[in-house]
Amino acid sequence: MLNLDDTYLSDEHRQFREQLNRFIAREVVPRAPEWETEGLLPRELYRQMGELGFLGLAIPAEFGGTELDARGTVVFGEEIGRSSFGGFAASISDHADMAAPVIVRAGTAAQKHRYLPGIASGQRVLGFAVTEPSGGSDLTRMKTTAVRQGDHWILNGQKTFITNALSADIFITIARTDSQAKGGNGFTIFIVEKGGKGFTTGKKFDKTGWCTSDMSELFFEDFAVPAENMLGEEGKGFYLLMQGLERERMSMCAQCVGMMERALTITLEYAKSRAAYGRTLWDLQAIRHELATYASELSASKLLLYHSAAKKDRGESVRLETSMMKAQIPQMLKRMADACVQIYGASGYMRGTEIERIFRDARPYSLGGGAAAVMLDEVAKLL
Repeated sequence: MLNLDDTYLSDEHRQFREQLNRFIAREVVPRAPEWETEGLLPRELYRQMGELGFLGLAIPAEFGGTELDARGTVVFGEEIGRSSFGGFAASISDHADMAAPVIVRAGTAAQKHRYLPGIASGQRVLGFAVTEPSGGSDLTRMKTTAVRQGDHWILNGQKTFITNALSADIFITIARTDSQAKGGNGFTIFIVEKGGKGFTTGKKFDKTGWCTSDMSELFFEDFAVPAENMLGEEGKGFYLLMQGLERERMSMCAQCVGMMERALTITLEYAKSRAAYGRTLWDLQAIRHELATYASELSASKLLLYHSAAKKDRGESVRLETSMMKAQIPQMLKRMADACVQIYGASGYMRGTEIERIFRDARPYSLGGGAAAVMLDEVAKLL
């Protein structure tokens, strides 16, 4: 596959990749099939990753983090995606690279000191409570409300399709605090700690893929959140979330790239060894050309990903680039995974094989973080 490390990455990035790659090969891949059956990542895994500095890439060193940049996000996403366990990648990235940065960006000094060390060490697990039954990509349709009463905010409403819903201790939660506000105004973010009267979770969803990740609903019924747990400015929560979209989309696309590289690697190995018509599958021009096409498209996507990360690290906006990536890369992952299963034949559709898992774990990436059609509209607005 195309190697861009020498062109775009520093020694620190490359060392981080090597360490994470070794850890995943040793501690994740052999044990993840068991986690798929359980439908949950063990708390021990978060603590292990935290001890090695893998969970604090968005967190400043003073709070126990490693404080890596956008290219660090890409390396992180690629390696957890390359594990080929999409649920593992989803849960870990939700904790480390999507929810945690909100506290880093908008938290008060007291909030950062209270929460970030435990997040970086893996002692406390994070979830991102945004999606609701009434609206997915359209965040302005959220109906969960928060009303100020003395030194608390009272939350009422429901969140759904929440990654880490059952395992997380803390949720970055957005609610409507001004019923009269229009558009993206009138929403506020809160740091919500699990437990207490009025906070309940639903049953674990039985998903087609991402089986190593728990997903469920959250219910708030007159649930009191301390006023000091408001994150950022009142009424500006929607825009605070928008500030993190470039990083979120970059992370998801990096996971897709890592998963595509793994799918292509194992399919190339299979095609070159699988006997067919007195030769191998690789000797058939149609197979060679199909895999060569995907390798070329993957390389082009990877170039855009790395270019965007480098541009982001220079302090420039990458809204257009990340919208383009999010519209296209997850779609390409779906096509490639389907093509690889076709090359494997019936054996590629057997439960428990790596390519079958990639095939089913590929699907959610074009849903979360903005659906493909929404992303294309975003691109069109910026042209």
